[in-house]
Amino acid sequence: MPDTPRLLGNRIRLRPLVASDAAALLEAAADGELWKLSVTVIPSADTVHTYIETALQGQRAGTVLPFVIEDLASGKIIGSSRFWKVDGKNRKLEIGSSWLAASWQGTYANTEAKYLMLCHAFETLACVRVQFTTDVLNETSRKAILRLGAVQEGIVRNERIMPDGRKRNSVRFSIIDEEWPQVKARLEQRLAAS
Repeated sequence: MPDTPRLLGNRIRLRPLVASDAAALLEAAADGELWKLSVTVIPSADTVHTYIETALQGQRAGTVLPFVIEDLASGKIIGSSRFWKVDGKNRKLEIGSSWLAASWQGTYANTEAKYLMLCHAFETLACVRVQFTTDVLNETSRKAILRLGAVQEGIVRNERIMPDGRKRNSVRFSIIDEEWPQVKARLEQRLAAS
């Protein structure tokens, strides 16, 4: 598996996550106190170092490519995402651990970040499948994934245990290689309009 790439868009950049990003990630997560959300895992002051180290361990193992999302105009980190469950043999991966500071939610930032990641997955890594998984309770995330053009496949019961001990049911979505040209065209239209 290659190193985490740098992905440059018109208004945002995704670059590899590094240990020294802890303070900037906390600043982004403080915009909305996102660590209080029960439907996802976003770093807090108590968890940020473990959050980063877990991502970097996955990177060293070749199964995770972690990113920070930066606003080009300000140079500030506004969120994070990663490729994970990377399976080179079967040419598939998952885009996950994605979050944006509250003031950036509902803007072009998610669309552009996912567009860059999907382009890299399908056009550079030659993936045949990219999947997304979110908490069945996370209606905002579910709608955002559908807006990308992903297809809902079903619900995976007790898919993971959340930090508060809740057994999470997750909704699985995917985009496959045959769908990518149409999905890409729709994303480009959305980005041009925003």
